[in-house]
Formats: sequence, structure tokens, C-alpha cells
Amino acid sequence: MPGWLRLLLTRQMLICVFTGFSSGLPLYLLLNLLPAWLRSEGVNLKTIGFFALIQFPYTWKFLWSPLLDRYRLPLGRRRGWMLLSQLGLLFCIGLLGGFSPGSDLVPVIWLSVVLAFLSATQDVALDAFRREILSDQELGLGNSVHVNAYRIAGLVPGSLSLILADLLPWSQVFWITAAFMLPGMVMVLVVREPAVLGVPKTLRQAVVEPFHEFIGRQGWRGAMLVLGFIFLYKLGDSLATALATPFYLDLGYSKTDIGVIAKHAGLWPAVFGGLLGGLWMVRLGINRALWLFGIVQMVTILGFAWLAWHGVQSPVDAADRVALAAVIAAECLGVGLGTAAFVAFIARATNPAFTATQFALFTSLAAVPRTFINATAGALVESMGWISFFLLCFVLAAPGMLLLLKVAPWNEIRSSPQG
Repeated sequence: MPGWLRLLLTRQMLICVFTGFSSGLPLYLLLNLLPAWLRSEGVNLKTIGFFALIQFPYTWKFLWSPLLDRYRLPLGRRRGWMLLSQLGLLFCIGLLGGFSPGSDLVPVIWLSVVLAFLSATQDVALDAFRREILSDQELGLGNSVHVNAYRIAGLVPGSLSLILADLLPWSQVFWITAAFMLPGMVMVLVVREPAVLGVPKTLRQAVVEPFHEFIGRQGWRGAMLVLGFIFLYKLGDSLATALATPFYLDLGYSKTDIGVIAKHAGLWPAVFGGLLGGLWMVRLGINRALWLFGIVQMVTILGFAWLAWHGVQSPVDAADRVALAAVIAAECLGVGLGTAAFVAFIARATNPAFTATQFALFTSLAAVPRTFINATAGALVESMGWISFFLLCFVLAAPGMLLLLKVAPWNEIRSSPQG
């Protein structure tokens, strides 16, 4: 058996498949299915853009993450919180399709916020669980597998659900989508609870110590540089894809075109890039991977600007579909590579003794662009046009790359902090 295949075929990597799928499904529902649903129901682009604000729980999850470090539910400190949040997500997703955005926009907003809160809570538990079952040597590959499964989960709300929406009422589409939370729930029931590493004895300890340890280890200047990098590294890419589905619809592609072509053309290159990135990180190290993969991630944003300039025929022909597939495949290959290195960097920056809170802090910061800055995407497109918008996204990707000089120098090798 090849060495690279032996690395992938382990129990830990299989668990990472399930954690990634469970984590990705609700987020991609908010990113892909919700905007498509709103747009098809006649909601304007500016309103859809501001819908990104409902994702604010992803940026604030570090506020309640100490509760997950401190309190143990019946199934365990990690498994209990995972299952509780997954049950809530299943019902929230199913109930969402019972409303009409045209007449029930306020209930849709509130239910979407609850969905985002449960999804963010699930992420806190899943990230901590994954960090605790992976050794330092498995971090790069394990997080790549997680990210790939995360992206594969996007096939459900971003492809299957869109295709079904042309055939079934939206209420049925959302319940079918909700059913895909079940595999993650089964995984929670069959895995073992990770070994306990210094469980906080008080809520105050669970809140204060993770931040004290991180700043003490990095120093104030180093901590601010790391946090700044986490905020900026995915900024350009995140903004570029904020209104991807409405962009394809505005170009003239049908929902079936998007479901069959765009999503598959994006998914498989991202999966390939993520797995390739994880295996390369074993040799390259996380620092060099951040450099190389980040450059690819940045350059491929320009493909969207070209697609907007190129336009499409009416009706859409085969050449238009090939152009769409090629641009998205290139961009998602870069994103797959960049995300694999980025998530591994975040995991490496955590101390196993404070996994949930530190991981939540870092991923919350990484979600800020997706939530607040992406909320301006609709207004930016309406004022600038699609071409200028994508060129702006390319420029915004540069500051994160420059910070690599400080937080991940090319020739420096860093080890994970130990609890």
C-alpha cells in the first residue's frame, strides 16, 4: 500500500470525514441555498447581501465556547454538545422551508440566526473534538480531510437541493436537506469521548486561562500579528465568493446549471486541492504551504473578473458552461489548497489544554470577513459592477500574504504548543 494512502486510511481520518460533513452542511446552506432561495423568491441583491449578517454567531462563538470546555453533558464534554447542536440543526433546517421570504422575511431571518448559532456551537465542539483526537503529526492531513468533507457537504445544499428545487416545493427541499445531518449524529453515538486534558474546574478558569496562555506564549505583539493574519488571509477569497450563486444567476445560468456544473466543477478541484495540500504539508510544513497555496488562492480570484467581463450567450450555450466550469475549478483548487494550510495553522496555534475556547477564538476571527465584510458585497456590486468588485477582492487578498513574513516565515519550523 502506498505511504500516502496508508496515511489516509486510519480511524482518525474517517472521523474527520464525518466532522467535516456535519460542519459544512449548515454553513453551505446559509452561503448557497439560502441566497438562491431568496433570489428565486424575488428578494433584491442588497437584502441578500445583508443576509450575511445572520452569520454573526460564527464571529462571536468564542463568547460561549468556555461553556463547552467547562460543562459536561450526558454523552461527554465533546460528544454531548455535538449531538445537542446537531439535533437542533436538523429541526431548524427543516422548519425554514415552511416560510415564504416574500411575506415572512422576519421569521426567516430569526430562524436563520438560530440555525447559525447552532451551527457555530457545533463547530466549537467538533473543532475541539478533532484537535483532541489528532496527534501533532496528524494535524495537517486530518484538517485537510475535515475541510474536504466540509466542501463535499456543500454538494447537498449547493447542488442536490438546487436541483430538487426545480422539481419539488421548497418545504420538502429543506426537510430533505435537513436529513443529511443524520450521518454526523450516528458518528457521535459510535465514537469514544477523547481523553480529558486539564478540564477547567470553574467557569472563570475556562474563560480566562485560554486567553492568558495564548498571550503569554506569543507575547502581545506576536498575538496581534497572529490574529491579524487569521483575519486577513481569507478576506479576498471570502468576499469574492459571497454572492457567487446570485452572480451565476445574474449571468443567465439556471439553477440546474449551477447545481450540476458550477458546484461539481468547484467541489472536486477543491477536494483534490485539499487532499493534495494535506499530503504536501507532510513534506513542506505548514509555513511553506501557507505561502505557496496562498499565492494560488489569490491569483485564481481573477478568473471571476474574467467571467464577468466575458459574459454569457442568451440562451446559455456549451461554451458558456465550459467557461464557468473552468473558472470555478481553478479558483476552488486554490481555495482547497489555501484552506488546508490555513486550518492546520489555526489548529497548530491552539494549546490542547484549552482547545474549544482557543479554536473558537481563532475561527471566530476568521469568520468576521464572511459575516460583516461580506454583508457589503451586494452594495459594492450595485455601485461598482461585478468586474471591479472581483478586482477589489484580488487586492484585498494581498495584506494577509504580507503578514506571512512575520507569522509564518518560509524557513522557520514551528511545533504545536503542548498542554
